[in-house]
Amino acid sequence: MNAINKLWMLVLLLAVPMLASASDAGLHLDKAPGDLGDKASLQRGAKFFTSNCLACHSAAYMRYNRLADIGMSLEEIKAMLPEGAKPGSTMSAAMDAASAKMAFGVAPPDLSVVSRVRGTDWLYTYFRSFYVDSKSASGVNNLVFPSVAMPNVLGYMQGDQELDHATGKLKLVTPGAMSTAEFDATIADLVNYLDFMGEPAKLVRYKLGYIVIGFLFLLLILSYALKKEFWKDVH
Repeated sequence: MNAINKLWMLVLLLAVPMLASASDAGLHLDKAPGDLGDKASLQRGAKFFTSNCLACHSAAYMRYNRLADIGMSLEEIKAMLPEGAKPGSTMSAAMDAASAKMAFGVAPPDLSVVSRVRGTDWLYTYFRSFYVDSKSASGVNNLVFPSVAMPNVLGYMQGDQELDHATGKLKLVTPGAMSTAEFDATIADLVNYLDFMGEPAKLVRYKLGYIVIGFLFLLLILSYALKKEFWKDVH
């Protein structure tokens, strides 16, 4: 591949998030109440992700031992491992891609960096926007992602929603195992974890950023004091 082709590929990769934002420009997205500093939320999200999402989706760029970064002990991590996996293993889907494609018509995407591509607000709104649609092959549709191939696997928790086509709003018609507040909190934890998984080093980067800013501020004070000392006898 020549240098020009490589440059075009880089431009296209950088444009993907902008294209995604443009396509969602006319859609209202709820604000995701995530906090990467909330380790309890991240741990709940990690447990929910491994017990629910990894059945079909993979996270091929995430290793289980990185969960130590959010305060999980080695014993807690080992308890989450599927059979045959080790703490250093990547997060593989329980279902192979071929079987998943036969079941859903398309292979479920890898979720390693989905938060960086879609954004946390999009994900938070998406998981909560499934509604009953008799015209869909799966029996459901999604307000954020129309004609999505993914079934509403979390529907038993949230309940069934219907779309009011006149207002474009969703209404809960059949309660699920969780109340609306409980389901929203669970999805907030999941999205918070997906945000962490998209860039595990973000927490470290933030800490280093504060240290660098503090150092530069101290250097500014010292530089100003040095300047005053050099120029005190100049009239």
